[in-house]
Amino acid sequence: MTEEMKYAWGTPRRYNSYADWFGSLFGKRVQKVSINAGFTCPNRDGTLGYGGCTYCNNEAFIPAYCTPERSVSEQIEQGIAFHRRRYRRADSYLAYFQAYTNTYADTERLMALYDQALNHPDVAGIVIGTRPDCVTGELLDRLAVMARDYFVMVEYGIESVSDETLKRINRGHDLASAVRAVEETAARGMNTGAHLIFGLPGESRTQITESARVISALPLSSLKIRQLQLVKGTQMAAEYRNNPGDFDLYTLEEYLDLVISFCERLNPSIMIDRISGEAPPRLLDDPREWHMRSNEIFRLFELRLEERGTWQGRLYENR
Repeated sequence: MTEEMKYAWGTPRRYNSYADWFGSLFGKRVQKVSINAGFTCPNRDGTLGYGGCTYCNNEAFIPAYCTPERSVSEQIEQGIAFHRRRYRRADSYLAYFQAYTNTYADTERLMALYDQALNHPDVAGIVIGTRPDCVTGELLDRLAVMARDYFVMVEYGIESVSDETLKRINRGHDLASAVRAVEETAARGMNTGAHLIFGLPGESRTQITESARVISALPLSSLKIRQLQLVKGTQMAAEYRNNPGDFDLYTLEEYLDLVISFCERLNPSIMIDRISGEAPPRLLDDPREWHMRSNEIFRLFELRLEERGTWQGRLYENR
């Protein structure tokens, strides 16, 4: 293939870009505004366990303006003010319910919070980050109705396709729960996303690469990938200090190799939204120093694809 040829997703870019699709969908710059609506998780509150996921510290990815003491409307106003200073070209916004499990409450309370976000005149839709074991058919039915008039995306933290790994990191659910949630959401015609973490303890490069085949079989709209980052105060950081041999802390080039190998096997219909995470350096307890922003890593990813003459789905097998 040459740069001028279009791939299966209709563009000359070597991967199916969520950003490209998103831009064509809205025809203008749309920015996400994060929200902390005061939820918790069932593996934190004792329902399924305590302590939460062993790698998790929400402070590592939630902006400072997100505090549950503020209403959803107030957080949106704060977020818009922040983004207008940082991204002057933003024309509209999505309310991103991001902190913890954003479907972990009764349906009426959830819909009231989502409606509050959508009532803001500058908000064009919502993105809901959640766990696959915390959605009900009733909630999905209500969201499907909402999606007739607004952009709605439900993003599931799958994190790994290995039940052994999911148990080790205290997720409190298995892969079957993730498969069921994704299928039930997509069956209602909604945008359905997933999150994966590369580098979890005990997972080999081969396991991660081959997990693309499992993910490819799911009716996903989009996928976010991030490297494991060791965050201060987490059980995972302590585990690394005690047993560093259980971890593969990839260098940047090793990580790019891994992401490319995975993407070569990934269903070309799944849009790639993100390939790395970016926690504040002050919160990291991680020996690696990549010194690169996520958008810079994305550019390197594209460059490596071009250098190797490869693309998303090149080794995909539709079984």
